[in-house]
Amino acid sequence: MDVSDRVYRIALIEDDGPLRTLLSRHIRQSGFETRGFASAAEFRSALIEQSFDVVILDVMLPGTSGLDICRWLRQHSRVPIIIISARSSHTDRIVGLELGADDYLVKPVDPGELVARIRSVLRRADRSLGESSDGLGVVQFEGWRMDQRRRELYAPDGSRVSVSEAEFDLLCVLSDMPQRVVGRELLLEQSRDRLGQSGGDRSIDVLISRLRRKLGAVEGGRELIRTVRGLGYVFTPSVQR
Repeated sequence: MDVSDRVYRIALIEDDGPLRTLLSRHIRQSGFETRGFASAAEFRSALIEQSFDVVILDVMLPGTSGLDICRWLRQHSRVPIIIISARSSHTDRIVGLELGADDYLVKPVDPGELVARIRSVLRRADRSLGESSDGLGVVQFEGWRMDQRRRELYAPDGSRVSVSEAEFDLLCVLSDMPQRVVGRELLLEQSRDRLGQSGGDRSIDVLISRLRRKLGAVEGGRELIRTVRGLGYVFTPSVQR
């Protein structure tokens, strides 16, 4: 089977039943295979039979905590880990990341943002392994085509448009959350690998400006990235995968 046709398996460990059902449904509808667990014990038992491509961990679990599972996983696996937690302090976030989590999301969790972060950690994981494809295939919008496997962008007339690595990463994040406001903080966080630690709001604004020029340069092109003053940006077109 071609890597681009692969269905990624997501483990969601969350003891809140309604929240687990809501998030699992949204992740599944976004094209991933999802399996939910109410406790760390259930999850560890499942690992005997099945592996996962991303693990989403609640911190406050009955019995073994999510942080303990995070530590245990990192000792045995390189699987991407996303922590979801009601704890929003800077210290809690640092602890989770230092234990080996790849991302940290504070409750209440927006299902769309969670899916965007799943795609982001998958892209980073595949690049770190030197793979030629991130398995997320081709994204299309307003006649444009973005090949995430080859990291190439094509205009509606079929011509290839040159974009930097940082611009491509930013476009991936925006297209993961179409028609909704994406804050500068999230865009900066997801683009940190390309921008470096010195990157700030101004860096994101510059990248957005460059993308706008390139996306609007085609004949009949329109503004596809709209500014929401004080909040962030909206990627306006519908997206097909």
